[in-house]
Amino acid sequence: MGEWNEGLFSCFSDMKICACTYFLPCYVQGKVAEAMGDGCLLWGIIFFIPLINLIAPISLRGKIREQKSIEGGILGDCVAVWCCLPCVLCQAAKEMNVDLMAADGDIEQLERV
Repeated sequence: MGEWNEGLFSCFSDMKICACTYFLPCYVQGKVAEAMGDGCLLWGIIFFIPLINLIAPISLRGKIREQKSIEGGILGDCVAVWCCLPCVLCQAAKEMNVDLMAADGDIEQLERV
């Protein structure tokens, strides 16, 4: 079993992810889900549904742990999400190498349309 690439409280190691999580946590949650193969929009909307917005990140964190063979369990995931959801989202985004901004190729492709 492995460990997380970044600690739970190493939010400031990537200021782009940190700032985006602070101002748009729904977007970060959606992008992390997209990196896992789920729908970005659906997970972004889930962020605004009371109670589900605390259960969904636990599920997402569990999927990441399973895919990346990271040790831990649901109890630890629950405590992490309930104590510091922004830190969990930052950690998940860094673990999945989520690119929160459009790549140059995407922008050029949009300009051609």
